[in-house]
Amino acid sequence: MLVLFSLALVALWMTPTESTSFESRANSCDTIQHGFQCRPQTSHYWGQYSPYFSVPSSISPDIPNGCKVNMVQILARHGARDPTASKTASYNKTIQKIKSQVKQFSGDYAFLKGYSYTLGADQLTLFGKQEMVNSGIKFYDRYQSLAKRLDPFVRASGETRVVESAQKFTQGYHQAKVADPSARNKGAYPLNVLVISEADGVNNTLNHGLCTAFEDDAPFNQTAAAAQATWLKIFTPKITARLNADLPGANLSTSETISIMDLCPFNTVASATGQISPFCNLFTQEEWRQYDYYQSLGKYYGYSSGNALGPTQGVGFTNELIARLTNTPVKDNTSSNHTLDSASATFPLSKQPALYADFSHDNDMTAIFSAMGLYNTTNPLSNTSMETTAQTHGYSAAWTVPFAARAYFEKLSVAAPGGTMCASWSMIECCRSRRVGAIGSGGVRWRNSSRAWVSRGEGGVGISAGFDEFR
Repeated sequence: MLVLFSLALVALWMTPTESTSFESRANSCDTIQHGFQCRPQTSHYWGQYSPYFSVPSSISPDIPNGCKVNMVQILARHGARDPTASKTASYNKTIQKIKSQVKQFSGDYAFLKGYSYTLGADQLTLFGKQEMVNSGIKFYDRYQSLAKRLDPFVRASGETRVVESAQKFTQGYHQAKVADPSARNKGAYPLNVLVISEADGVNNTLNHGLCTAFEDDAPFNQTAAAAQATWLKIFTPKITARLNADLPGANLSTSETISIMDLCPFNTVASATGQISPFCNLFTQEEWRQYDYYQSLGKYYGYSSGNALGPTQGVGFTNELIARLTNTPVKDNTSSNHTLDSASATFPLSKQPALYADFSHDNDMTAIFSAMGLYNTTNPLSNTSMETTAQTHGYSAAWTVPFAARAYFEKLSVAAPGGTMCASWSMIECCRSRRVGAIGSGGVRWRNSSRAWVSRGEGGVGISAGFDEFR
């Protein structure tokens, strides 16, 4: 029996013949199967602040005929949240400045007259909680053949919003299992969640922080800000000038312009149903694409290959994944927690079918994807001109690490090596990126975003591999 490893990033891909009518859940903009679908020309360009959404593709999301899923690992970002404490203070200050210095609000700005800043800090919003419930339901539905017999082993990094996201995911998973008449064992609820502390000095593969050179030393802790600052000076002056002309007396800076743009996604996800905020109407589609690129620069030069130490922050989780796929002890001397990973109760390994679910942050997932070489074909992003996702080979913060992002890693088996049953197939579930890959006669071939075959070592954004080759 040939065993295959497949990786699929972040969102479900639709074929041209697939229906594009999305289910409605109490008038919510979010859906279980396809994520956020309200005003996509705007909402799909909010960088890491975009809610999870599906990316169109001609590649079928179906598991290939003749393939059997033996193991699944999901790695997910927490759901939509309020701004961080420092940013919520900054946003509030910007709003108070506008309210105190501008005497008249008209047109698209009229809503500001009655607007009060009420966003919290750091925690999941109601919308974000439902995102994670939806994620759990979708995961169960996708892997029903395993899920109706098993429950996932769940880990979460210690931040409250991450832990709560894991719990909401298990809620959705259990909800789907209870509704499944073929699931004889409904399982225990709530499911246990192993929480790994984010305290200083604690080894945690789901949260960076151990490498002091990366965290504290130049140039590693400055590359993202430097890249963003250059692009900020290019794309924001015209926007800032227009805002100041429309809001006489505001005297907004370019950094405050970014704050106002940030308030679009944050106010949107503060709505329980994800209704598009009036802040979003203040900017054009082209300006949202420029904003999205600004956020992508921050992730690429902060935690991806644009930072010499970025991908190293994801090595620990990558080695844990290898251990799970190969059913062997973790071999890692970076960020893995040897106490937890050496005990079957806290890091179980199984030759039998297994489900694993880990919950983390956008920065850490960016580093993990980069450690795996998923964007090796992406050239260093320009910070002086905007590049499309075609030019970046699928790299985009909104495509890779939106709120509630998820990556599925699957271990598959087929009847025989070199057979046709699983001889040429594409990745399955994806999250904001070009899902790719195919298996020939037991070898490894990766496929890039233009769907041309490339060899091992050239990278790609997804893999499908004969298991001996993967090991």
